[in-house]
Amino acid sequence: MRRPVVKLVLLGRVPYAELLALQERWLRLLQAEPATEAPSRTEAGALLLCEPAGPVYTAGLRGGLTSEEVARLRALGAEVQATGRGGLATFHGPGQLLCHPVLDLRRLGLRLRTHVAALEACAVRLCELQGLQGARARPPPYTGVWLGERKICAIGVRCGRHITSHGQALNCSTDLTWFEHIVPCGLVGTGVTSLSKELQRHVTVDEVIPSFLEAFKETYKCTLLSEDNSS
Repeated sequence: MRRPVVKLVLLGRVPYAELLALQERWLRLLQAEPATEAPSRTEAGALLLCEPAGPVYTAGLRGGLTSEEVARLRALGAEVQATGRGGLATFHGPGQLLCHPVLDLRRLGLRLRTHVAALEACAVRLCELQGLQGARARPPPYTGVWLGERKICAIGVRCGRHITSHGQALNCSTDLTWFEHIVPCGLVGTGVTSLSKELQRHVTVDEVIPSFLEAFKETYKCTLLSEDNSS
């Protein structure tokens, strides 16, 4: 049986708005396809990867930022963006790997909860491949991947008509001081961390992408097809 095919789109370092625009184009493409064809087709969607070019605070469907907080964060020099993902406020910026899988879950044989669990498993596996042990997923409301009480990977997704968007943000060499201006994901009393902080060396986004792609293919049991048709 052929594995589902996921298009790999490596964007490099780009403005967050550019990632959202590309995500929207892929959403429209998948939503336009006849629903009757979904289970039988092997093309499952796209995996969008990037590193944000600048600091951005995002709010999910449950909000998380008042108008006063938005003004305060913008005064710091950051963008503030409302999104359609689940969850509350978080931060995205340079040194962070953003992964937005735009997928038709029916073609992968997944449900929404198993998709979220698969994203968590990818982040845990990436940590292991980088030599960082002890990363684990926790049940809601602590969705994401943690090292003790320190979150290293935030996850927030959206799903409509079996098609997912948004995804995960893994801190590689992120400036963690940006998180001090919010309550990340609304979780009081918890902290954030990064691969660089835990491994005590500088870890770039480019360094971890091969490990992430390996973990993604293993977890989603799919073939990644890049722009140059390599997997």
